[in-house]
Amino acid sequence: MTAQSAHGASREALAAARERLDALTDNTSVDAKQLADELAAVTAMLDREVSLRRVLTDPAQSGEAKAELAGRLLGGKVGGETADLVAGMVRSRWSQSRDLVDGLEELTNLADLTAAQKSGALDGVEDELFRFGRIVSSSTELRSALTDRAANATAKSGLVRGLLDGRADVVTERLVERLVTVPRGRSLEEGLESLSKLAADRRQRMVAVVTSAVPLSDQQKQRLGTALAKIYGRQMHLNLDVDPTVLGGIRVQVGDEVINGSIADRIEDAHRRMAGQ
Repeated sequence: MTAQSAHGASREALAAARERLDALTDNTSVDAKQLADELAAVTAMLDREVSLRRVLTDPAQSGEAKAELAGRLLGGKVGGETADLVAGMVRSRWSQSRDLVDGLEELTNLADLTAAQKSGALDGVEDELFRFGRIVSSSTELRSALTDRAANATAKSGLVRGLLDGRADVVTERLVERLVTVPRGRSLEEGLESLSKLAADRRQRMVAVVTSAVPLSDQQKQRLGTALAKIYGRQMHLNLDVDPTVLGGIRVQVGDEVINGSIADRIEDAHRRMAGQ
């Protein structure tokens, strides 16, 4: 198997797992929060047990044999929905054993975001993750405390709760607390960016980080969002920030693409493109 096809194997396995998660959580009787808790526990176990995850991703073993092993390991420890999700994942082919753990972690976060979506809080969670990232980037002391390898998980968890309790949705608190206490080799900024993208994807939206010299009016935000959605062909979620030093009045970043220019010029250009001129 080539490196490219191996990478594709994990990508296809994760896509299939996400589809199963979506189908499962479409059922209103499924508790997405409980699902997230149980998936987080399985993720932590396989992150610790390197030999076990290698067995569960061994291409020489049949998918059914690996699913049966996962069932025996998880029986009585998690609910049937979680056990079925994990069994489906180990039946799939993964290019690296660690990819399985990464996939489980992503499903954990998606389950929490689904809980937020069901309660109508997803938009707020997206905004709170963005704002928390801004707070962290502006405070060296806070970032150091949250990423200190010498600090134990309990201390970090307490710090996150102290910062967010009563000020953010419970899902935001859970996502950030899990990221801070179990970073799994990522920087805090990378983890927060990944969570923001997952939240946007939950709504099948793209995220535009908009930095303007002055706060945008509601009309400007609406016009900019509509114009960007037309340009990129997808609904756009705007993460707004104000920086008086930004050149040209506004800076818009969508993925790796950066758009600079005055607010009026950019919106006018977008409207011309919408009109096909």
